[in-house]
Amino acid sequence: MIKKILLPTDGSELSTKAIAGAIDLAAKIGAKIVGLTVVEPYSYSSLSEYRPESFDDYEARMEKAAVERLASLEAAAKAANVDVQTMVSKSFSPYEAIIDAANKNGCDAIFMASHGRRGLNAVLLGSETQKVLTHSTIPVMVYR
Repeated sequence: MIKKILLPTDGSELSTKAIAGAIDLAAKIGAKIVGLTVVEPYSYSSLSEYRPESFDDYEARMEKAAVERLASLEAAAKAANVDVQTMVSKSFSPYEAIIDAANKNGCDAIFMASHGRRGLNAVLLGSETQKVLTHSTIPVMVYR
């Protein structure tokens, strides 16, 4: 039985639709939601002395984006009377952060969006959803 669902969001339109789907499912089965957003850490590059954005400015921008993403998820969950907790993870590898968050929070399943890339786009751009599907040891529900 699924009691706790990890729900990653990247703020995209498709991710927002997946939030609605996951909250609907959680409400129907009485599950809790763990909302997650993954932000990329500041990249220190030794290739150039020029930095277009300072560390502090970058951190503030990422914090603001994370808060906005998770606030809409929290509001939707609370409106549906679904228990929710949220968290932010910093990682250059979102799929690893997603799997790690699911494991650390005792989630029974992961519910995430897929952009549905196929062919060369999927090969070149990769798919975080595909990587989660490949590496997760718990069920993954893909919303499209």
